[in-house]
Amino acid sequence: MAKLYFYYSSMNAGKSTTLLQSSYNYNERGMQTLLFAPKFDDRSGEPMIHSRIGLKQKAILFSEGFNIYQSVNEAIDDKGKVHCILVDEAHFLSKSQVAQLVTIAKKLKIPVLCYGLRSDFLGEPFVGSQYLLTWADTLIEIKTICYCGSKATMNMRVDHTGKPVSSGSQIQIGGNESYMSVCMKHFIEELGVIEQLALVNNFEGCK
Repeated sequence: MAKLYFYYSSMNAGKSTTLLQSSYNYNERGMQTLLFAPKFDDRSGEPMIHSRIGLKQKAILFSEGFNIYQSVNEAIDDKGKVHCILVDEAHFLSKSQVAQLVTIAKKLKIPVLCYGLRSDFLGEPFVGSQYLLTWADTLIEIKTICYCGSKATMNMRVDHTGKPVSSGSQIQIGGNESYMSVCMKHFIEELGVIEQLALVNNFEGCK
């Protein structure tokens, strides 16, 4: 039975590179892949998934109301058998789109590989990640490190001077100039948002 996979990490861990390598492995064996990426990330100016090391491949762009299940069915009608679906920046998926990916894996019997973040720059979960973490058959962590050498698990947004940012829109497209991958210890030291939440009401309800 085909499975839904969620490969998650903090920023700059090589998610897009891993996705493109997986697609290449399928294509090298004569197998058809379909790649999906969020529509608002227009840094490349074309419907492509780009990695930081220069790899790229054409992708279908999705927005919030886009029906991925329907798109895959249309591709099957047009091109024949599809062997794998790969989704970049999967944290930007909606709940219904994650449900569509589950259906693709179970009803159409096509493996689905999703790559994305768990949380935003304030430590809040993305909707897509919430449901991928809940519904995916297999969860796989892609690891990277904090500047201290510990495993990085959090995404910290920084301004043009490198100073941590603690407010703003959840969605802000950027790379190394806008984000740092850090461990939880340094995320708390720099922003304090989780520590502040822990101290609310001094746990008066926990007696």
